Amino acid sequence: MSKNEKEKKQKTAGSAGEYTAKQITVLEGLDPVRKRPGMYIGSTGTTGLHHLIWEAVDNGIDEAMAGHATEVEVALLPNTRVRVSDNGRGIPVDTHPVTKLSALETVMTKLHAGGKFGGGGYKVSGGLHGVGISVVNALSTYMRTEVRRDGKVYMMEFSEGKPKAKLKTVGTSKETGTTQIWEPDQKIFSANEYDWDEVLNHLRQQAYLTKGVKIFAADERDPQDIKRYVFYFEGGVASYVRHLNHANEVKQEKVFYVSKEQDNISVEIGVQYTSEFREFVYSFANNIHTIEGGMHMVGFKTALTRVLNNYARKNNFLKEKDENLSGEDVREGLTAVISVKLPDPQFEGQTKAKLGNPEVRTVVDTIFNDYFTAFLEENPRDAREILSKCLLAAQARRAAKAARDTVIRKGAFDGLTLPGKLADCSSKKREECELYIVEGDSAGGSAKQGRDRKFQAILPLRGKVLNVEKARLDKILANNELKNLIIAMGANFGDQFNLEDLRYHRIIIMTDADVDGAHIRTLLLTLFYRYFPTLITAGHLYIAKPPLYRVQKGKEVNYVYGDDELESLKKKLGVTELVSVFAEEGDEAPRPEADAAVAEKETEAVKAGKVNIQRYKGLGEMNPTQLWETTMDPARRVMKQVNVLDAEKANELFEILMGSEVSTRKRFIQIHAASVQNLDI
Repeated sequence: MSKNEKEKKQKTAGSAGEYTAKQITVLEGLDPVRKRPGMYIGSTGTTGLHHLIWEAVDNGIDEAMAGHATEVEVALLPNTRVRVSDNGRGIPVDTHPVTKLSALETVMTKLHAGGKFGGGGYKVSGGLHGVGISVVNALSTYMRTEVRRDGKVYMMEFSEGKPKAKLKTVGTSKETGTTQIWEPDQKIFSANEYDWDEVLNHLRQQAYLTKGVKIFAADERDPQDIKRYVFYFEGGVASYVRHLNHANEVKQEKVFYVSKEQDNISVEIGVQYTSEFREFVYSFANNIHTIEGGMHMVGFKTALTRVLNNYARKNNFLKEKDENLSGEDVREGLTAVISVKLPDPQFEGQTKAKLGNPEVRTVVDTIFNDYFTAFLEENPRDAREILSKCLLAAQARRAAKAARDTVIRKGAFDGLTLPGKLADCSSKKREECELYIVEGDSAGGSAKQGRDRKFQAILPLRGKVLNVEKARLDKILANNELKNLIIAMGANFGDQFNLEDLRYHRIIIMTDADVDGAHIRTLLLTLFYRYFPTLITAGHLYIAKPPLYRVQKGKEVNYVYGDDELESLKKKLGVTELVSVFAEEGDEAPRPEADAAVAEKETEAVKAGKVNIQRYKGLGEMNPTQLWETTMDPARRVMKQVNVLDAEKANELFEILMGSEVSTRKRFIQIHAASVQNLDI
């Protein structure tokens, strides 16, 4: 062996020898949670902050599902503190045989400790990992647990997951239950503000899914403006379905509802059809929203398709020569909530997004099959409305398939069949290419001249695009403007959308900064939300933000994107006395509310060339150079990336603003009109 080989061998042995048992770190107690909080609560931002509340609420809901609690209270307190209380049995306080600590201290300071593992504590439960409340404790600078049971009130305080003192008795009480008060550790969380609407939505959902439980919500952060709500629903998921459809035109007067237990699995299903063209089906297992569905969803969908086809054949809605209704046909316009409760749910992953228990599929299929069949027989009028809706959907599906095939055929010859109005970019590298969807030919002309032809493509749209909230697929594909957009993007759409085929890395909506522009932008966002959701979740959709003003003093030119920014600039330029904004460059007409003296000063200033403020009413008013400098130059432009943080909330908003219910939209506008600060008409 050579000298070099010996030295190399010794070096290798030395480096391996340095890696010994001393380098293995063992995290005790709740230290793993503080070291890697994201593993337990998903994130340390707003989502994680709210997750602490959900973990504490789950314990109260579990007590309610077990039949021991009727009330749960959640209160947001000053200094980011939260209080969650229930009137359940109260956490046990006797000594635990294994830890030799009180059961309360064990639950609060040990991971995977709780009454949800052995089967004696809870029949069904949402929190099965036993990490919930101990994680809340670990991530809080202060936590106090109060337990009411056995005629006494017990209390224990913690800091960063560690006890501050031993468990002690602090009073007497005839009631039972548990109260948790905590203050999140701001060294861990990047967010410190709770979203009151998000808290209310979550608690409302839990009340729907746990019928008979009363949930109190209070926002006490501002003593001068305390808000209180109470949620209580005897109707269970049937009430939830009515809530989801409150802005929709319903086809089925009576909500189908069944609540049944079989093989130790409780099944609760609510179903109602509307005149909408999409389906809204929500599934839950032990009150946890299974976003990706699972076996309970499979059982429901299979039974729904089978029952409606059987009924259609039996009652001559479908003739012998007709093909069966597809799953897609029977789910158009469907709003449904499927909630199952079972002793040992098998969730896929810590996020619990999908239920894997195969036995649930059979139970849901059987129960829904039997009871929905009976419902159709007993309610022939509703059955007729449902089947008419399904048959119309099947007809539209066939028409849409023909239209879709036409679009695909037209888009097959890359380059040759791209829309004539599309000014494509020269680069073939998708990661650097971007498509601007521009309102009108005038703005399109400026954009085409001002762009960087290498990587920026321009597609002008004429007039208002089709409102997809009120149109079926075949109508959408027959619309020239939308068809041009689909072909230009090159990735198909709907359930056949393929992100890998997208021709541009960024799709940018660029409309005027006025009411018409906002309307067109909303129509396009509705289109993308409904038929290109992957485009949004993958971060490819953007909104360009053109400036509202061009301010010139001498040779200095500033582009301004908002009124607050304009006021700051005017102060900086030393022209704070000017409060008027001119509609066009050179227009000397001040706003009506400006007094005569101020108006005279403004007019003189503009004539003297001291300050010129131009208000842009549309993109077409900018010349190509200005449009490039303000809205299209990657080094200087302002853009907003579109994302959907709360799909259900966004879906409801789109339905209100773009749907067919005029009264709901009118009520929404009346409620929110006062919050509109700048309305440009």
